[in-house]
Amino acid sequence: MRALICERYEGINALRVGEFPDPEPIPGTVIVDVRAAAVNFADVLMVEGKYQTKPELPFVPGGEFAGIVASIEGVEGIAAGDRVCGFIGFGAMTERAVAYPGSIVPLPEQVSFEAGASIPIAYGTSYHALVDRAGLVEDETLLVLGAGGGVGIAAVQIGKALGARVIGAVSSAEKAVAVKAAGADAIVRYDQTPLREGIAAATSGDGVDVVYDPVGGEATELALRSTKWNGRLLVVGFASGEIPSIPLNLSLVKGNSVVGVFWGRFNIEEPAKSAANNQVIIDWVEKGVLQPLVQKTYPLDEALDAFRWVADRNVIGRVVVTP
Repeated sequence: MRALICERYEGINALRVGEFPDPEPIPGTVIVDVRAAAVNFADVLMVEGKYQTKPELPFVPGGEFAGIVASIEGVEGIAAGDRVCGFIGFGAMTERAVAYPGSIVPLPEQVSFEAGASIPIAYGTSYHALVDRAGLVEDETLLVLGAGGGVGIAAVQIGKALGARVIGAVSSAEKAVAVKAAGADAIVRYDQTPLREGIAAATSGDGVDVVYDPVGGEATELALRSTKWNGRLLVVGFASGEIPSIPLNLSLVKGNSVVGVFWGRFNIEEPAKSAANNQVIIDWVEKGVLQPLVQKTYPLDEALDAFRWVADRNVIGRVVVTP
C-alpha cells in the first residue's frame, strides 16, 4: 500500500511517499480504508524524534483518521462498510490502517471524511480538558490560547456548548475572523496588544476562570497571572517549542490550579469514560453544535507540504491528507 514513510528522525524533508507493508490482521482489531488523515503538530515533532512517543523505524506518521471499515478480526458491534473515525497514535497517513475498536467511533453519513479525521484528537483533547480536568461550567470565563489552531478552535466551540464566555487569543487578523466565527465572545490579538492587557480589557479587569493552553512559552505565566481566585490553567501542549517554568507562589497567592491534560494516556487509563466522551462529541457534531474547520486538504503525494504548513504555524483549524 502507498503511505507516507518516516525512515529517519530527521524531520519533514526526510519523509517520503512510497510502498509500505499492509497492516497485519490481528484478533481484536479493525482494518480501515483511510479516506482522510489529519496532520497534528505532534506528528511534526514525532518525525523529528522530539515527541514523547518514538516509534520504531520505519513507521507511518499520522494519529487520527476517517474511513471505511475494510475487515474485522473478532470484533463485535462493527461491520465491514461502516464509516468511522478514530485515533491510532501513528500509522494513519496511508491507504489502510489498523485500529482497536475502543479507539474508533461511528461517523455520521452527513459528516465528511475530511471533517471526521479532524475530530478525534482535537475535540477529544478539548472535551477531556474542559469537562474532566477543568470542570468548566456555565457562565465561567474561558481563555483559549492559540485559539486559531485545531485544538484551539475545538476548545472555543466546546466552551460555548458548555455555556461559558469564551475569549480567543490569536496572532493575526485571519485567525481572529475564524475564531470569532467559531463562537468566541471576545478576541485578544497578542500580536497587537500585550497578552495581559488584552485579557484585562476583555474581562473588565476581572480575569478568567479557566485557561486552555496548548502553546506554552511565556504566554503560560502571563495567562496564569490573569486567572481569578480558584482559576484553572490547563497544560495541553507546547506548540511554541518552549516548556515554561512557573513560579509556584502564583498558585499559592491566587488559589489557582495548574492541571495537566494528557488525552492519549486518558484513553488508556479510562477507556470507558473516553468512549462516553467520544459519543457526546459525535452527537454534537451530528447536531451541528460542533463544526470542524478544515482549512486545507492535500493528496498523499503532497503530504510533505501539509506537514510544512502545520510546522510553520500557518494552519487555521485543521489540515488533512487524503490517501
